[in-house]
Amino acid sequence: MITIRKSEDRGLAELDWLHSQHTFSFADYSDPEQMGFGNLRVINEDQIQPETGFGTHGHQDMEIISYILEGELAHKDNMGNGSIIRPGEIQRMSAGTGVLHSEHNPSTETRNRFFQIWILPENGGIEPGYEQNEIPEGARDGTLYLVGSRDGRGNSVTIHQDVELYASILSAGDKVTHEVDEGRGVWVQLASGAIEINSTAMSVGDGAAITAEINLEISASEPSEFLLFDLG
Repeated sequence: MITIRKSEDRGLAELDWLHSQHTFSFADYSDPEQMGFGNLRVINEDQIQPETGFGTHGHQDMEIISYILEGELAHKDNMGNGSIIRPGEIQRMSAGTGVLHSEHNPSTETRNRFFQIWILPENGGIEPGYEQNEIPEGARDGTLYLVGSRDGRGNSVTIHQDVELYASILSAGDKVTHEVDEGRGVWVQLASGAIEINSTAMSVGDGAAITAEINLEISASEPSEFLLFDLG
């Protein structure tokens, strides 16, 4: 079964410095029917205006992933990490017993755009941690490329949960397939373009909750970028 979560149905936070669309309930947006999908708790598509951002704030017991679509995101935390995250990179922060961090757009001219993703960890109270990986040039083109996993294999960041996170960039006419083991669910979040999953159409900004499907065939009718979460 494939259930589409339409882009226009997402929650919205609109501030002078931030445009944020919430796939699931978050902050002031509350919908008891949209509390997450399995262990996937938050997918926010954030756009931050130049030289602004989130001030220092805290998190606990959450796996927080940033996937950059446009522009840059500056990160700083009380673990001693300070970095710039760019398109083609992925960041994972394990909040564990508690982390303080800030995020802002370092550009003086252009807004950024990125997915902020929260995944519930398998266990609470783990030691906080940070990881930032560069995705090899062209690795996502025409394929599903693993960027996050429980065991951190390949070039993926380590996520403390039974999840495999794939990123894909398809040209018009490209097609990829994905096999789903019994009992697992899949979430697809479309960042740009237009795709079909087993002939079910998705437009930019849409998400798809997928259950009881064994084989997925994903095709693009125009240049498209998406994330696929395979969740235990």
